Amino acid sequence: MKSLFIKLSIPALASMMFFSGCTKSFDEINVDPDALPNVPPGNMLTNVLRNSAESFGGDVDGYGTFAGYIVKIQYMDYMSGLIPTNNTYGNRWYNCYYNNTQIKDLLAKTEDKAEAFKNVRTIGRIWQNYMWFLLTEGWRDVPYSEALKGLPAEGSILLAKYDKQEDIYPAVMAELKKIADEMAAGVGSDDVGNFDVIYGGDMEMWKKFCNSLRLRMAIRISGVSSSLAKSTVEEIAGNPTKYPLIVNNDENCYVDFPGALPYFEPWYNSGIYGKRIDNWALSDIFIDHMVATNDPRIAAIAQKTDADTYKGYPNGAKSGPAVLRSVSWIGEKYMGDPAGFIPFYKSCETYYNLAEAAMLGYNVGITAKDAYEKAVNLSMKENGVSQTGIDTYLAGAGKWNNTKERIWWDQWVALFKENYEAWSLYRRTGVPTTNYPSLNSVYGSAHNDQPWRAPYPNSEYQNNKLNVEAAATKVKDFVWGEQMWWDKRTGKF
Repeated sequence: MKSLFIKLSIPALASMMFFSGCTKSFDEINVDPDALPNVPPGNMLTNVLRNSAESFGGDVDGYGTFAGYIVKIQYMDYMSGLIPTNNTYGNRWYNCYYNNTQIKDLLAKTEDKAEAFKNVRTIGRIWQNYMWFLLTEGWRDVPYSEALKGLPAEGSILLAKYDKQEDIYPAVMAELKKIADEMAAGVGSDDVGNFDVIYGGDMEMWKKFCNSLRLRMAIRISGVSSSLAKSTVEEIAGNPTKYPLIVNNDENCYVDFPGALPYFEPWYNSGIYGKRIDNWALSDIFIDHMVATNDPRIAAIAQKTDADTYKGYPNGAKSGPAVLRSVSWIGEKYMGDPAGFIPFYKSCETYYNLAEAAMLGYNVGITAKDAYEKAVNLSMKENGVSQTGIDTYLAGAGKWNNTKERIWWDQWVALFKENYEAWSLYRRTGVPTTNYPSLNSVYGSAHNDQPWRAPYPNSEYQNNKLNVEAAATKVKDFVWGEQMWWDKRTGKF
């Protein structure tokens, strides 16, 4: 007796199983005796948060390379991830839809007890919209309005259409505002506790993350939807009691790992666990900038070479360095702690975004200079820099010069390890201007920029062919062709 599992389009219906068998006891044979028949909502929430951290926090040679941070120095296969597959970027696509399927199930099973599970549901809804945000940031147009509607009561939509990014953004921002308003009116009484592996059930912190995510999204679209961006930013900044933001490092949205087998954080370099983070080093783009600006964060972000210097490595070199320690590895703060962290939002981002908003003429209650310097202080302190070091930097290369470029360059450094967000910063602003595509690209000189998007996974071409091909009509070589809605850079191809 055999079982055949056919995976349909994840966005259309998380997964369906079709079976062929030859026994009346099939159902009994295929039931895991150790699996819970009905998973508690709290456990489902934990699973989703953990899965998100492992999916988007373990990246090194994808978004970390696209952002100009990290390059490979062993097993040089730079183009392996830029074509449709069902691993690497396909895994992240799958995990976003899997997470939202789990949250949808969580919300459905608690609907008749909504008040008793109010806080669990609120966190789930915030994270659900964060998943939509991550999806459209990576792939631009994605299944949204018809996604996860495979049940008969929902229309039996097994092949979901792709929505435009310019439609997804306002919809997600509207949902986040709705949640923020509900939380401002009052949170629930249910104790989420340790099921919440980010904030331990502290709903005030979830208020702050919700509004900080709204601020991030508003600044992202400020160049293409200025009215929505301005109204959103000014609403949040104008009422900090109703719409609080993440403003201190102890409020950062981080998933912290236990630090014991098998729960090491993804970047931990352990011969026991075999993560092999030493297959990568820091990019010459990143190291050259920090050295040129005497940025004191370099001591935390990078390790010195065996020659006691800081040295980066080119993106896409055909072979690695003859001596691995002749280039700078990732700093011990980020790869040497088994109980490390995965960042989803840093407090310094709030002030970089407010500084840019002030430069745009938005009324945010703080000057661009003050917001920028606050952001720098927060980022530096997070990386263990002394106040003397901070003051020296702000009087030197980091001195405020009344330009958005000064904000963006420092924000790029500050976002290290939050690689996905740094990649978006680059695609929107062009900073770092020194970024460049792989030297070893199979496309040769056909493209002068880092990838603009992740490739649609192969499972979509197999199972949702018409819809994905319609969405990809402007895509070239899988990861170029059509820029993000909010990416208005010119001269890139």
